[in-house]
Amino acid sequence: MESIIISVFVIGYLAITLEHNLKIDKLIPALAMMAVCWALVALNVDQFPTWFDSAKHALVDNFSSLVAEDKVHILEETLLHHLGKTAEILVFLLGAMTIVEIIDYFDGFSTIKSFIKTKSKRRILWIFSFLAFILSAIIDNLTATIVLISILQKIIHKREDRIWFAGLIIVAANAGGAWSPIGDVTTTMLWIGKKVTAGKLIEYLLIPSLLCMIVPSLIASFLPAFKGNIDTDETTDEEKPKSKYSAIMLYLGLGAIVFVPIFKTVTHLPPYVGMMLSLAVVATFAEIYSRTKFSLTDFNSAESDSNAHHSPVHHSLSKIEMPSILFFLGILMAVAALESLGILFNFATTLKETVPMMGTELHGEGVSDLVVLLLGIGSAVIDNVPLVAASLGMFSQPIDDELWHFIAFSAGTGGSMLIIGSAAGVVAMGMEKIDFFWYLKKISWLAMIGFLVGSFAFMIMRSLF
Repeated sequence: MESIIISVFVIGYLAITLEHNLKIDKLIPALAMMAVCWALVALNVDQFPTWFDSAKHALVDNFSSLVAEDKVHILEETLLHHLGKTAEILVFLLGAMTIVEIIDYFDGFSTIKSFIKTKSKRRILWIFSFLAFILSAIIDNLTATIVLISILQKIIHKREDRIWFAGLIIVAANAGGAWSPIGDVTTTMLWIGKKVTAGKLIEYLLIPSLLCMIVPSLIASFLPAFKGNIDTDETTDEEKPKSKYSAIMLYLGLGAIVFVPIFKTVTHLPPYVGMMLSLAVVATFAEIYSRTKFSLTDFNSAESDSNAHHSPVHHSLSKIEMPSILFFLGILMAVAALESLGILFNFATTLKETVPMMGTELHGEGVSDLVVLLLGIGSAVIDNVPLVAASLGMFSQPIDDELWHFIAFSAGTGGSMLIIGSAAGVVAMGMEKIDFFWYLKKISWLAMIGFLVGSFAFMIMRSLF
């Protein structure tokens, strides 16, 4: 029966990976995979010889000798446990997404455009690289990529030039998301799963992530694509924000998101509680400012009337990407089914015994650096969310162990090596119609250099400190 469940997972996983070829949204196979896996577990709970207790990270003693009622009870408790942990992540993401949409409702991100005064392609490259690195650490790498490419489209009209900048934005955004507990879904999972703390994550990964962004940008700045200036006729005139509260809402929203790790550190409550408080504060100001948000010169009367009758919070909630939330629900709960049967635990044991050591082993349990590097390379081909979800069930190292920080960096930045390897890459591919093989030829080698430089920087820092 275990082999059938694994087969269902693999088939579902392939459907997710081949989303663009099959023309089926990845949330569909993710939800189906979750439901079928848990249904098979529930219908055959008597046949499984082992059961994994994720709370203790160990196999349940004498599980095979328990009576059927006890096994069903353990199954129900396990399912509720995993649903609770998954819900923590999803509620956190819902809050963060809503705050970002509220900022966008007030056209807050247009404030960033005013920072760019130069026409030099090389300087613009560095400005966007650092903006992507910083913004992705605050509002997540996916949103940062959308915001910056939208701004880029207003500054550079020539697509042949713009896609080069978009490629480096992907690399910088993924690097920026890796060192922040709120910068990427995978780091958020590790943070909420109590595998890393915000302070140690920044301490371990800020320098490797910075190098992962700087080195590719430095090499790219010497390429012909980034030489010279942008032609004057290719720039647009300065556009005024659609609301006089744009800058206020931008800084308020970003500050509210940054406040969440501080709230967790002080109160020791789960991160989603702090995110809900931040959302409440931002939403309060949004409701107040929305009364005077629009001017007659900015919108036609029909659109003004439409916005006047809708709360900015309701409007923002309606724009949240619910398919992404449902996808995370499906994939995390499907991985939880494999974890509960002890499959991931046994796979981790096999990895420790068979993969050769490379350099310093991680912690005392003998997890090779090579395993984590392969995980990073694998995240370029398949989604990094299930990879990190699997690692949570595979390894039992304590909080802030070097392994978890290396996994956060590797899974977060390794996806830059292919344009389909990260959410930032996929959205950039859609916004700019970037060809897969163009990215493979022009950007992938830069991303790989950044990934390797950052990885070796992490190993050196680990050995020194």
